Amino acid sequence: MNQLENFTKGFIRNNPVLVLLLGTCPTLGVTTSAINGLGMGLATTFVLVMSNLAISLMKNLIPDNVRIPAFIVIIASFVTIVDLFMAGYAPALHEQLGLFIPLIVVNCIVLGRAEAFASKNDVFSSVIDGLGMGLGFAFALVMLGSIREVLGGGTFFGLRFMQGDGILVFVLAPGAFIALGYLIALINKLRKA
Repeated sequence: MNQLENFTKGFIRNNPVLVLLLGTCPTLGVTTSAINGLGMGLATTFVLVMSNLAISLMKNLIPDNVRIPAFIVIIASFVTIVDLFMAGYAPALHEQLGLFIPLIVVNCIVLGRAEAFASKNDVFSSVIDGLGMGLGFAFALVMLGSIREVLGGGTFFGLRFMQGDGILVFVLAPGAFIALGYLIALINKLRKA
């Protein structure tokens, strides 16, 4: 597989949220706005890229019997960096995302890419894979957050463009399920066309 295919598979063929249905907990939990989706998506992308890089570099040094715990420690290190960085430089976003930032450690997308790809491939391919999957995740979160923000509050990235209140259900948890369901249906329709 060439590097361009490796990069684009996270957007199109194997989008973690819209095709593989992974990482739905943060997807549904943080996407009340487009900015929250973008923040969570970029944080996860950083962790994916850096953990794939580190795991690919150390894959021959990690014994098989402690492989998964070692991956979790590596991932947790990068999550801690993201958490502290956001707390210091984007405190409002950090407060909005709350517990979902530390939960990146156990996000099945990150651990899955470490196990399925980074531990078996070269460094450059692993970084490209992490970047593609991370940006695909961010893309899905921003799309879902944008839909919920526009329909639920009449704003887009915090900028108001409609008067009055939006459709309340899209601000609440059921709106996340409804919007995600329609997005998945749309993606399936486009993939089959």
